[in-house]
Amino acid sequence: MSSTNSSRISTFRRTVWSYWKKHGRHDLPWRKTKDPYRILVSEVMLQQTQVSRVKEKYKELLKAFPSVHVLAEAKLSDVLKVWSGLGYNRRGKYLHDAAKVVVSKFKGNFRKALEHSLPGVGPYTEAAVKVFAFNEPDVLIETNIRTSLMYHFFHGRPTRSTIPDSEIMPFANCAAKGQDPCTWHWALMDYGAHLKRSGIRNNVRSAHYTKQSKFEGSLRQVRGEILRQLHNGPSSLKNLKFKSSNIQNALASLARDGLIVKEKGKWQIS
Repeated sequence: MSSTNSSRISTFRRTVWSYWKKHGRHDLPWRKTKDPYRILVSEVMLQQTQVSRVKEKYKELLKAFPSVHVLAEAKLSDVLKVWSGLGYNRRGKYLHDAAKVVVSKFKGNFRKALEHSLPGVGPYTEAAVKVFAFNEPDVLIETNIRTSLMYHFFHGRPTRSTIPDSEIMPFANCAAKGQDPCTWHWALMDYGAHLKRSGIRNNVRSAHYTKQSKFEGSLRQVRGEILRQLHNGPSSLKNLKFKSSNIQNALASLARDGLIVKEKGKWQIS
C-alpha cells in the first residue's frame, strides 16, 4: 500500500476509534455477551431491521428460549409467536432450524457447527458470530461498515458510479490489520450509523445495495397478518379476517417457506 493510502488508513482508524470512545453504543445487550447463541440471535434479528426494534425482541426471545437447547426443543409456533412483530418471519424459522442442527449434529458446539452450513446462516452471519463470540480475525462488510469505508475512501468517485465490495475489501482489510476484531467492527458499525444520521447516504452507490420495498399493502404485510391470526389456532381461508387480493399468494408463499401447513381444510402454523 502506498504511503498516501497508509496515511489515509491511519487517519480513518483514529476517526473511528475517537467516535467509538465518545459515542459508541456500548449498552447494546448483545455486546455484553460472548455466548455464540445469543450473538446468533442478535445477528439474525438485525438483518434488515433497525436496532431500536430489535432490542426488546432480543430480550423477549432469550427470556422464552434462554439457550440453543431450549430453542431447538421448542415448537415452531411458539418461536413465531415470540418473533411476531419483528417482520420477515422466515428468519425466525431459520433460527429455529439452525438451533436444531447445532444441537442434534454438534451437541451445542457452535465452533464445530459454524464450520458447516446452517439453515439461514449465510457467510456474513457466520463470520459475524465468529468475530463477536470468539474474536476471530475476519473482515465484515454490512451497510454501516460500507458507509464508513465508502465515505472515507471513495468520496471523490463520480456519484453515478457503483462500487462493488471487491473494491472496498482492500481498504477494510488494511484498516482492520492489528485491531481487535470484535471491538473494531463494533466501532465501524457505530461510526457508519452516525454518518447516516448525519445525512450521509452513500450506500445507494454500492453495487450490492437493494432498496427495501414498501411494507404497507405488501405481500410481507399480508404474510405477517396471517401468521398473527393463526397464532390463535387453525383457520380456514374464509375465516381469515384480512381483505387482500394477495392472500392466496401469501398463503402459498408461507407454505413454501415451511411456516404453515393445510390440514383438514384449515391452515395452521407448521
